[in-house]
Amino acid sequence: MISQHHEKHRVERAGWLRAAVLGANDGLVSVGALVLGVAASHATHGGVLIAGVSAWIAGALSMAAGEYVSVSSQADIEKADLEMEKRELERNPEAEKKELTEIYVERGLDPDLAEQVAEQLMAHDALAAHARDEIGISEAQSAKPLQAAWASAASFTLGVAPALLALWLTPQSSLVPVVFAVCLVFLAVLGALGAWTGGANLLKGTFRVFFWGALAMVATAAVGAVLGSSGI
Repeated sequence: MISQHHEKHRVERAGWLRAAVLGANDGLVSVGALVLGVAASHATHGGVLIAGVSAWIAGALSMAAGEYVSVSSQADIEKADLEMEKRELERNPEAEKKELTEIYVERGLDPDLAEQVAEQLMAHDALAAHARDEIGISEAQSAKPLQAAWASAASFTLGVAPALLALWLTPQSSLVPVVFAVCLVFLAVLGALGAWTGGANLLKGTFRVFFWGALAMVATAAVGAVLGSSGI
C-alpha cells in the first residue's frame, strides 16, 4: 500500500508570509506613526484624517509599484537564464547531461545512479530539470509581478485599517492615546500571527514586531509634538 503521509513544511509559505507580514506591518507602522505625529502637532481632526488617508493611498500604491518593478526584474532575469539554458541544451545536450549528473553526485548520489537520474529527467523535460536543479527556478517559486503587486497593496491596506478606523471613530480630545493603543494591540497581533504561521517562537516574534513598531510611533509622535509646540 502506498503511504498517504505528507509533511507540510512551513518553508513552503515563507515567500507569501514574508510579503504579507511586511506589507501589513509597514501599513500599520507608517500610517499609524504619521497619524500620531500629525495629531500630536495639534492639527485638526479633519487634517489628521486627510493625512492618514493620503498616506494609505500613497503607501499602498508605492508598495504595489515597488513590488511590481522588483519582481518584474526578477522575472526578466529568470527568463534570460531559461533562454540561455534552452540554447545550451540544443547545442550540447551531452555536456548539459554531464553537468546535471555532477550536480546529483554532489548531492550524494553515486555516479551511475546520478547519470541515470539525469538521463531520465532530461528525457521527461530537460529544460525543467535544469531550471530546477541547476538554476534554482521552479513553477512554485517563479516570479509573478502582478500577483506580488496586488498582494503587497492588499496587505498594506489591511495593516492601515485599524489606525484609520480608530482615527475616524475617535474624538479629537483622545485621538493620540486611542490610536496609539489600537496600533499597539494590532502590532502584537501581527507579530503573533507571523510567528505562529511561520512556526517561530511566539513571544520572540511578537516582541520583535511590537517593539520596533512602537518605537517608530513614539519617535514620530514626539517629533510632531515638538514641531507643533514650536509653531512651525
